[in-house]
This record gives sequence, C-alpha cells and structure tokens, in this order.
Amino acid sequence: MKLNSRLVPKLTPGLLLGLVSVYAMAQGSTPPDDQRQAAYNFEQQGDIPHAEAAWQAILNAHPQDAEAFAHLGLIEARQEHYIEAVDDYRKAETLDPAMPGLHLNLGLALFKKGDLKEAVEIFSDLLKAEPEGSPQALRLTTLIGLADYGLGQYAGAVPLLKKATAADPQNLPFRLTLAHSCLRSQQYQCVLDVYKEILTLNAESAEADMLAGEALDEMKNRTAAIQQFRAAVKADPKMPEAHFGLGYLLWAQLQFDEAAKEFQTELDINPSYIQALTYLADSKIKLSQPEAAKPLLEKAIRIDPRDQLAHLDLGVLYIDAGRNDDALRELMTAEQLDPNDQNVHFRLGRFFKSLGRNAEANAEFEKTRSLQKASDQSLLKRLHPDEGNGPDAPTPQTAPVN
Repeated sequence: MKLNSRLVPKLTPGLLLGLVSVYAMAQGSTPPDDQRQAAYNFEQQGDIPHAEAAWQAILNAHPQDAEAFAHLGLIEARQEHYIEAVDDYRKAETLDPAMPGLHLNLGLALFKKGDLKEAVEIFSDLLKAEPEGSPQALRLTTLIGLADYGLGQYAGAVPLLKKATAADPQNLPFRLTLAHSCLRSQQYQCVLDVYKEILTLNAESAEADMLAGEALDEMKNRTAAIQQFRAAVKADPKMPEAHFGLGYLLWAQLQFDEAAKEFQTELDINPSYIQALTYLADSKIKLSQPEAAKPLLEKAIRIDPRDQLAHLDLGVLYIDAGRNDDALRELMTAEQLDPNDQNVHFRLGRFFKSLGRNAEANAEFEKTRSLQKASDQSLLKRLHPDEGNGPDAPTPQTAPVN
C-alpha cells in the first residue's frame, strides 16, 4: 500500500531530536545504539544545537552516562566555552576515569582556558605512558613546552620546544616561540642559532630580527643590535615596538636626533605607548628643546603617574626654570619610584648642593657610588619591564593547538 506523503512527517533534525528524547525516556539504564548514533550524526555534521540537545537528552534519561558528559564537553570546547568544557570533562572523569582520550581533551581545555599548571600535570602523566618518539609523545612534549613558556618557565621550555621544531622544520611559529624562550632564559647564542633557522623559512621576519637584536644587545654588541632593528623596521615598518627598540638603542648611543624620529614613528603607530612618549621627551631635552619636551612629559605623567623617567626629566626642567619646589617634588617622586637609579640621586645631590643643603647633597652623592644607572638597562628590560610574571609575560605567535 502506498502511503499518502502528506500524512508522513518530514524527518527534520528537530523531529529526530524529539523522537530521540521520547525514546530515551522509555528505555532502561543504557541508551540504545541508534540514540547515540543520532547524537554522533548531529555532532559530525557540525549541528551544534541539535548535537548538544541530543546528548543532553541522553543524559537526562541516564544521569551517570560518562560518554554524554564527555561529548558535551567536546561540544563546549569547540565553541571555546572552556570553563563549561572542563566542568563536563571532570564529571565524565569521575564516572569513567579510564575513558580513552578524555584526559587529553581535559588537558587541552585547561590549556586553552589558561590553567597551564594543571594542563602540564595532565600532559606529563600522559607522556609517561607514550613510547618515546611517537607522534602522540611529540604532541604532548610540544604542549608542555608551550605551557612552560606561558608559565614563564622559559629554561624548561627550551629543550621541549627544540624537539618540537626538530620534528616540524617548516613550523615558523614554533621557532619564534623557541627563540623567545631562549632570550628570556638568557641563552643568547641559542637565539641567534634559531634566528638563522628562521631566516630559511622567512628571510624578512621582523619579529625574528627584533629577537636577534635583543640578544645581541644583551651580548653587549649594540652596533649589531642596531643593524638587526634596522632590518626589523625595514621588513615591517608597522611592527609594534620595532621603532621604539631602534630608537632606544640609538638613544643609548647618544644619537638623540635619529632616536627622536624613531620614538615619534612608534607613537604614530601606537599613540598610547608611554615609553616612546617619555623617551621622545628625554631626547628633546638632550637636544636642548625643553619647550617641546615639557608637554610630552606632562602628558606621560597624566597617562602613567608611575613613569619614573618622566618625573625625573620634569624635575630637571623645573630646576632650569627656577621652580625649586616643583623640582624637588618631581625628583623625590622619581626617587620613590626607583630608589636604585643612580641618576636620580646624582640629580638630587646637585640640586641640594645648589640650595646650600650640603649634608643632604653628600648623602645623595654617596648613594650614586653603588647604584646602577637606569639608562644602562638593556633593551630587553625596557621592552619587557615586567618579565618573569608568568602568564602575563609577552606571548609570541604560536601554532594553534587542537
């Protein structure tokens, strides 16, 4: 007998989902295969709403179903809802600790959520069970290396990322991450070695040029460092911090006119870059342009009242203008912000001596003998003043982790 097509409902995803839900309520403690298959199909088709509803329907009927929790976690992770994904994975783990692939997915969700320490613990446990040199062992090694980088454990990240780059010679982001780790763990020759490898993949990588420049500066080869930063701004004129880095190196070499141009270019790219603003003002002072420097310093302090160099320079300008009370206030503020800056104590000493306050002047001069001048800081410390704070440290571009 031929059925009337108008009496046969069209099997839409919504209707199928409804049938799955009704069927689930009518079954015993274990969901049937066709019910699971329907949920799988939605998932494979990328139909997130129906897949989520199908697994939830199974879970409503079978609250202890670990697989349903695991799949709901996977669906949440694919939507970048990592908090919810971790919660679902942990529920699945409680019900079935031996579920294949569950711990890796939990580790990945924790990794992407930013809970790197927990992720490393899971990846490390999984790595112990993998044959050395296997694809999965390599993947876990790479994940641990990236997590170590994110945690600020740069020395530990280096050997792991070296394995990752050796296994994937064409992966530029991994090599850049390795170079960053070498730099921050003070392995400067390692940076230069990786830089040479990067050049084979991208002969005009501004980021790599900057890394090499920072390493050379740390190795006290400032001339070569300047060359690397010139290469960086040539490769990418709008690369963040490249013009500041070049400007700072030139400033340290007392080439204030050219340095000022680089600081201004950095500000054209990023008007809120406070260090470029302050060092531009300082360069103007060195070039005997106090009227140009003063509004820049005042703006810098409005943006960041803790900018020590801005307070110091403003104090110097006030001394020259005969505004002694304002000068003392700014110099004392600079000293409070950085008690170890030799230049501040020297300026205070000269200021006190000019006022006839000799005892205070001598005390400040005495402090200058054992303190390092702030201007002697390397470029690395200027670009990354908060280095070592783990996840807040600057993050390079890295390959996506699935």
